[in-house]
Amino acid sequence: MAQRTTHGMPNDPGQYTMSLGDHLDELRKRVFQALIVPLPLAVVLFFFADFIIEWLLLPLQKVQMAWGFPPEVQVLSPPEFLMLQVKLSFILALVVALPWLMWQAWLFVGPGLYPRERRFVYLLIPGSLLLTAVGILVMYFIMLPLILQVLMLITRGVEVPAALLPATDASQSSLVIPIEESPPETAAPGTFWIDATTMTLKVAVTGPDASQVQLLQIPMQGGSAVMQVFRLSSYINFTLLLLLSIAVGFQLPLVLLLLSWMGIVDAASLRKKRRWALLVCAVVSAITTPPDAFSMVLMLLPLYMLYELGIVLVGMLPAERIAGDAPATDGDQAA
Repeated sequence: MAQRTTHGMPNDPGQYTMSLGDHLDELRKRVFQALIVPLPLAVVLFFFADFIIEWLLLPLQKVQMAWGFPPEVQVLSPPEFLMLQVKLSFILALVVALPWLMWQAWLFVGPGLYPRERRFVYLLIPGSLLLTAVGILVMYFIMLPLILQVLMLITRGVEVPAALLPATDASQSSLVIPIEESPPETAAPGTFWIDATTMTLKVAVTGPDASQVQLLQIPMQGGSAVMQVFRLSSYINFTLLLLLSIAVGFQLPLVLLLLSWMGIVDAASLRKKRRWALLVCAVVSAITTPPDAFSMVLMLLPLYMLYELGIVLVGMLPAERIAGDAPATDGDQAA
């Protein structure tokens, strides 16, 4: 029986052998245990799906409000909203359960590594989780609002020709609609006004309960030829794709660090290839962002900064420094 460390891993993987059938049984066991957490968690998160959707819509609504667009999205089929709730529940469950999934994968792979090799994994996994969290925060609070603002403002230049607009004579108009910076404190049924913040016509009507007042609103598009109303599922898919792209892109420093530990690159060679790295980052940015120059540059800058961070990590954490303190075993020496 193999000698084990305090973490339950064998000191010498060569003595910890399993048949093909045992490996398949162990794999099935780990897959089953990995799913124990995400599946029930997805059911629980389904009841918070509305909050998740509100959180994802918030950057879009802020941009819409800031530039006078109606803060609304469309649902074009009866089951669309329900299917989106289910989809987001499973995705968020996988994200929340990611440490548990990685731990199960580690329990399957770890026994096949020597103690000195496991030290590299102990650095990579926490580093990957940290960079992923930082990437998501940067994308949500900085990059996504800026990208949405640029993409939405592009359509403001498309106007309806003045000759096609109906002619009006202000002197003959008998109806004056008040323009308010904020909604009135009390609005009786039949009251209407233009909200100067959202550029919408709001009308107070009697609600389902005769004692309540309900507000109806109509977007005021003016002479714009393009109505900025988005489909909910399309916007969510667009946002999730951007979040996934930046989360993967933020792993670049660890990829460079791993390549240096394998002896493929070093800090000096990475410094010499800065121009090629900038080109590759530009290509990746163009593929993973909407087809406009601003979004590409917005993705390019953090990617190249991550490349420079990778150079710093390669210089600070060489392979011999990571594995040098690990006690050598007979299996290490044989290898």
